[in-house]
Amino acid sequence: MRQLLNNEKSALTWRTGGLPLLLVALLATGGCASTQVAEDRHPEDPWEGFNRKVFAFNDVLDRYTLKPVARGYRTITPEPVQIGVGNFFSNLGEVRTAINSMLQGKPANAGLATSRFLINSTVGIGGLLDYATLMEITAEEEDFGQTLAVWGWEDSRYLVLPLLGPSTLRDTTGLPADLAANPIYYVDDDTVRISLTALNLVDIRAGLLDQEELIRGDRYRFIRDAFLQSRQFAISDGELGDDPFAADVFDFDDSDFDDSDFGDDDFAD
Repeated sequence: MRQLLNNEKSALTWRTGGLPLLLVALLATGGCASTQVAEDRHPEDPWEGFNRKVFAFNDVLDRYTLKPVARGYRTITPEPVQIGVGNFFSNLGEVRTAINSMLQGKPANAGLATSRFLINSTVGIGGLLDYATLMEITAEEEDFGQTLAVWGWEDSRYLVLPLLGPSTLRDTTGLPADLAANPIYYVDDDTVRISLTALNLVDIRAGLLDQEELIRGDRYRFIRDAFLQSRQFAISDGELGDDPFAADVFDFDDSDFDDSDFGDDDFAD
């Protein structure tokens, strides 16, 4: 059992460690918002004044409620249990990924997400154990915000939502669809549904406690720029464009070099 938990920890580390620091911006609602508005406004953040106020509001809530609870959760909850909780909610997210993959015309990724859900829901005891990752079955996460981008809504204005944190107008429009794709939404018992949602939020916040310390400078701008870059990275499926230095052949002309520029002493050693 100990070896299995160690394998689970390695799988979780592989799954989350590869994510860029940009992902911190997705749910990091904490941080002190600077009162000075940057002179150079970001073209995708025309509502910066409003967004900074919401950011500051989220900071107060996070500092005095969510963050202390997350610290307590991480302190008193055994690490194997934390890993199991994270695996459970990640497994539920495979449903959203499968649906949006189909809507984006990615049947292969939809099949992988479906396979992950079936394997982890059965052999993985309801998703507590991530056997799919141990079997090297992985899928790219997809949501309805990304689907809208694939359908043509490529550029969108940055928007900070109360409680939810960084988003865009496009991603906010996709929230109802993402909510409908979450199995927790269909739990009849209100107490169970709210408890599961709260546990998911606390678990995610606990996972960001160490990562948020890497944020430097104007926290608002850092999180905004990181979030927008991470969303673009997700929408493009990690394609960053052509690397001008990746060509196999480089053409050099003799005129590019002039032997007179070098003296004999330059080659003495």
